[in-house]
Amino acid sequence: MNHTAVQGFSKMSKEGKIEWLVNEYLGGSEEAFKVLKQYWNDDVELQRLHDEFSENTLSNFYMPFGFAPNFLIDGELHCIPMAIEESSVVAAASKAAKFWYDRGGFKTQILSKIKLGHVHFMFEGDYEKLERFFIETVLAKLFIDTEDITKNMQQRGGGILNLKLVDKTAEIDNYYQIHAEFDTVDSMGANFINSCLEQFAETLEREINASDIFTASEKNSLQIVMCILSNFTPDCIVRAEVSCAVEDLAEKGIEAEEFIEKFSRAVRIAEVEPYRAATHNKGIMNGIDAVVIATGNDFRAVEACAHTYASKDGKYSSLTHCEVKDGIFRFWLDLPISVGTVGGLTSLHPLVKLALQVLGNPNAEKLMGIIAVAGLAQNFAALRSLVTTGIQQGHMKMHLLNILNQLEATEEEKSYFINYFKDKTVSDHAVISEFCRRRGVDSVEELKKN
Repeated sequence: MNHTAVQGFSKMSKEGKIEWLVNEYLGGSEEAFKVLKQYWNDDVELQRLHDEFSENTLSNFYMPFGFAPNFLIDGELHCIPMAIEESSVVAAASKAAKFWYDRGGFKTQILSKIKLGHVHFMFEGDYEKLERFFIETVLAKLFIDTEDITKNMQQRGGGILNLKLVDKTAEIDNYYQIHAEFDTVDSMGANFINSCLEQFAETLEREINASDIFTASEKNSLQIVMCILSNFTPDCIVRAEVSCAVEDLAEKGIEAEEFIEKFSRAVRIAEVEPYRAATHNKGIMNGIDAVVIATGNDFRAVEACAHTYASKDGKYSSLTHCEVKDGIFRFWLDLPISVGTVGGLTSLHPLVKLALQVLGNPNAEKLMGIIAVAGLAQNFAALRSLVTTGIQQGHMKMHLLNILNQLEATEEEKSYFINYFKDKTVSDHAVISEFCRRRGVDSVEELKKN
């Protein structure tokens, strides 16, 4: 199908945008128009708030907003909010929380909380001269020139921690950085960091151009490439862990030693095999992303950072690790994560505010711990299933309702199938076959005709 480019789309009214979209891409479908509008909030002001979160907003995209209870974290009981569309995630997290509740719960520790940003620039000249000038002249002025930006952050206990010049010419000719370290306290700090970085660039340009130690050629060679925070924060690390006596891991149908052997082997495979590590870490991010989204934080930044960290030693590897020492089993996750509890959606989105209230309105450090715990719990639940009953048994049971909803099953039929598969393996084929048998047809195609 051929389409015509649109002019001034952003300036159209909301209804105008919908009308254009439906006519141009959806064949003028009244049903499409109806679907887009049925997800609008009846509260006009609330809908306006949501519209202004992003651009060219036509509707709202709903995700299930669930809670995983019984998380004992650092001696405090939590009910963790999770926004995610994948079945079995919340159930698995809740199951892991229940398992560890009677075994001491989860422990967290902030290992470091430094966030990073860089001024990337090109300079053709004597590095030693540049370095000396940076240390003796520029460095102090970088702090002075950003005082207006950092004042409020400093009052909250944060600010600029360290600045240094980095020579990157071994990787790219004439490439240098101002490497900046920050503490943004309870905010994610993106706007704060980027504002500081842009001022650093202005100061660097001004001071070099005003100096008489650089030649005209050197001054002309200075080019600011970009000023931007890094979503890789290897020095903003939280650790979440669980531990218990080996014998406490014994369960019905499996001895503790056998479980630990299988579990440890599964973790070790994820540590050395990138193909497994990707799926292993994806499961961890199921838990992490769900809490990050529910608390109004940037899950794309968290994902990028986590996967980069998983590759920090030159090979993609597991984010979780385990050991047995002196009769104690220990399982832990070190997670680099940058989140905030002030600013952004945290103060605007009603469900985000509710989620944070349920968590006790934590500061950023506490939220880091809760998020890491969700990831560790998710991974424990997945590995526990993989080395015992297998992952599909629980997952497909949770997927059953999705299959039935696709078949447009009645509530009576749903009840029947939930009971029918209590002692049977759920699969798409098994559900569809039994569904067609009960409906008296040979195939799904016949169902659609009826």
